[in-house]
Amino acid sequence: MKSDQTHTPANQQSFLDSFFNITQRGSSIKQEIIGGLTTFLAMVYSVIVVPNMLSAAGFDHEATFIATCLIAAFGSLLMGLWANLPMAIGCAISLTAFTAFSMVLGQGISIPVTLGAIFLMGVLFTLVSVTGIRQWVLSNLPKGIAHGTGIGIGLFLLLIAANSVKLIVSNDAGLPIKLGDITSLPVLATIIGLAAIFGLERRRTPGGILLVIIALSVFGLAFDPDVTFQGFFALPNFTSDASLIGQLDIMGALNPVVIPIVLALVMTAIFDATGTIRAVAGQAELLDDKGNIIDGGKALTSDSVTSMVSGLTGGAPAAVYIESAAGTAAGAKTGLSTTLVGLLFVLMMFLAPLSFLVPSYATAPALMYVGLLMLSNVTKLDFEDSIDAMSGLTCAVFIVLSSNIVTGIMLGFSTLVIGRIISGEWRKLKLGVVLITIGLAVFYLGGWAI
Repeated sequence: MKSDQTHTPANQQSFLDSFFNITQRGSSIKQEIIGGLTTFLAMVYSVIVVPNMLSAAGFDHEATFIATCLIAAFGSLLMGLWANLPMAIGCAISLTAFTAFSMVLGQGISIPVTLGAIFLMGVLFTLVSVTGIRQWVLSNLPKGIAHGTGIGIGLFLLLIAANSVKLIVSNDAGLPIKLGDITSLPVLATIIGLAAIFGLERRRTPGGILLVIIALSVFGLAFDPDVTFQGFFALPNFTSDASLIGQLDIMGALNPVVIPIVLALVMTAIFDATGTIRAVAGQAELLDDKGNIIDGGKALTSDSVTSMVSGLTGGAPAAVYIESAAGTAAGAKTGLSTTLVGLLFVLMMFLAPLSFLVPSYATAPALMYVGLLMLSNVTKLDFEDSIDAMSGLTCAVFIVLSSNIVTGIMLGFSTLVIGRIISGEWRKLKLGVVLITIGLAVFYLGGWAI
């Protein structure tokens, strides 16, 4: 007797399901939409933060807002439609700060030459990706450091989120940070929001993280005087005299004074962005039996190509956003979620005022929750191999202490190699690991680190 249950034949699967391998990866269209919305809301702050930083260095604010949206839209659509991975791309906040405050304000490099340098960085970064060098780096990442990177990024996310609502603030004396005003509205809303996510996720409520973000945004609009409705629609101007699209100076960026900066950007991006991609892929359970990222080659090329677009449109270098982990925590496993993010950033160019309706305390709980989830990587460390495990923990701790992913990775590699040699276990070292360690050491000792 046949079962009453009916199964949809493969040839009757929806186009979205078959194109993005949704069912194959154990997801659903609804789950992907929730994950995409969660990622978008977790990273939409970038359209405020990035233009503010760049405008402080003389970039036109409206032009950089448009560029920021274009870069996030292009990168996320490329990652979603081509690489089919739930990793959204946008202007990297750390590299935005370096662009504004070090290159333009600090070293006096003109904006067109700066954009030319970003474009060249994207070209070199893409060559490193498509030639397999970046994949080689990833394949030579020791297990301890790979897991340590995930732990460290989780801690880093916790610090970023806590600082964004002033739960943790800088300290004038003693240790560098201290507790902020625990009674402030943003802090209280963040703590309650985090606890609500715990409860909703425990109850397996679909879209629990997204529900908390929306609820806190509505709360802010109703009760927080700093959250105001500033309009709905704003038509972007692509042809204004202040537009930075196509204003890059590539020849100026080939100046011997600028070339070292380009190389530093590439070196930083290789380890920073690659570590982030590996951590998000692990969070989404998108690693194969050998620990390699599914369609990792495409993922590693998507962000580097997007940096080229950054130079062309007038924005900052691009990278995969660690906030993508908020979407994967909400269930995203395919590029459908990232495609949705890209489309929403296209819309954001026309709905700019709405970006002010999502306060920092609406997204901080989601980022904290994801950070806490990523700490579970500590259970994957093999403490039977103490050197590998301890170098992984060194990597993790110094990512957050230095607020720099590359610094943590460099110290992780250094302690691993030196520890292996002193313990007499040098035969366990791969040549690739030694070469990467030497390269990172030279990069830092030479004073080129960002």
